[in-house]
Amino acid sequence: MTDRQPNQPGAARPTGKRQLAGVGTTSSASYEAKRVVKADAEDEKPGGGVASFIPEVVSEMRKVIWPTARQMVVYTLVVFAFLIVVTALVSGVDFIVGLGVEKVLTP
Repeated sequence: MTDRQPNQPGAARPTGKRQLAGVGTTSSASYEAKRVVKADAEDEKPGGGVASFIPEVVSEMRKVIWPTARQMVVYTLVVFAFLIVVTALVSGVDFIVGLGVEKVLTP
C-alpha cells in the first residue's frame, strides 16, 4: 500500500477554501436568523382561500404540456394491450387453480 502525498493528483483533499482552512460555513447569527419565523398578517388562510382557487387552477392548467393526438392514440393502445395481457394472465391462473381444486375435491 502506498501513501499518497497531499500534492499528488488523486489524493483525497478538501476542495474549497473554507474546508481547507477549517472554517465553519454557518455562523450562529445566520442560524438564529433562519430560525425566526416571520408571519404575515394577510396570509392567515393557507392556500389563499376559496376565491383564488379557480384562477390558480387556470394558471396551472396553462403550464401543462398536453399530449398530441398521435401520442394519445399510442398511450391508449399501450393501455389496452396491457389490460389484455393482465386479463389473460389472471384468467389463466384462475383456470389452472380451478382445475387443481376440482382434482383435489372430486373423488
